[in-house]
Amino acid sequence: MSINNKQARIRTGVVGVGYLGKFHAAKYAHSQQADLVAVVDIRPERARQAAAKFNTRDFKHHAEIYDMVDAVSIATPTYCHYDIAKDFLDHGIDVLVEKPMTVTVEQADHLIRRASENNCILQVGHLERFNPVFRSIKDVLNSPLFFESHRLSPFKARGTDVDVVLDLMIHDIDIIMNFVGSDVVNVDAIGIPVLSPLIDIANVRLRFANGCMANLTASRISDKEMRKTRIFQPDAYISIDYAHRESLVYRKSSKESPSGVARIVVDKLDIPATDSLQEEIESFLHSVATRIPPEVSGPDGRCALEVAARIIESIQDSMAWAKQARNGLPLNIM
Repeated sequence: MSINNKQARIRTGVVGVGYLGKFHAAKYAHSQQADLVAVVDIRPERARQAAAKFNTRDFKHHAEIYDMVDAVSIATPTYCHYDIAKDFLDHGIDVLVEKPMTVTVEQADHLIRRASENNCILQVGHLERFNPVFRSIKDVLNSPLFFESHRLSPFKARGTDVDVVLDLMIHDIDIIMNFVGSDVVNVDAIGIPVLSPLIDIANVRLRFANGCMANLTASRISDKEMRKTRIFQPDAYISIDYAHRESLVYRKSSKESPSGVARIVVDKLDIPATDSLQEEIESFLHSVATRIPPEVSGPDGRCALEVAARIIESIQDSMAWAKQARNGLPLNIM
């Protein structure tokens, strides 16, 4: 359902108004480009509360709003993403689906095809792409050789429908894939469940076809929040802190110290005070209005998901290996 009149306000809805979906609803409700016309949730009371707060209508099933909306955000548990997004795309409705976009790569491929066949916008909610810290270093990057990322969080019950790779690490996978622009040729990962039945802490080393390497750690059992990445490249070392919105660039000074020893100088980049989710929503609405491809496309989401799936497979292999070793069974080292 394309918007031909660029001046028309876009009719929007949010499917799933739990923790994150409520924030999506708030952004649409206050947008200058859109009207929030519906919220949907399988929990009627939650839908009613959101509708009352944002002065809109509430519904229990997403099929009830096909004729009401031009674009929707899908902020349900991950296992619901595919079916709901597919239904909206088949009705010609543009979709912003939260990350990870689907459970499987095959489902992601199917959504990408549906979006193309129906001339729909399909954007994936990789929020860190809209963090001003991410944007601040894009012009500083120059053939990066190594990334080291730590994304740590205290345990929260929400989000545990998927493991920590799809819950947290996928943010850094998406960012690094976007920066490196090369295929992953080797994955070596390990992880363990601690407080949930799924993997709660994980570490992976990725090797890329262009020679770059990345070491990523994600945990949802830490005592504090951390969202940091360090980047090494031929002319600089870059340290970025997403949570505190700080970017530091270290370089060798062109001037020697009085003693003749080379010096390192640090440049603290200016980070604008912007709202990442607001930027994401407004970018989506801009794509809906202009039909310009979204900043984080379906293929982008699929790329991050495919690497995440390889990491999970590597972790499962490592866990099976460790179990064999503990049980004194012969190990296959081929």
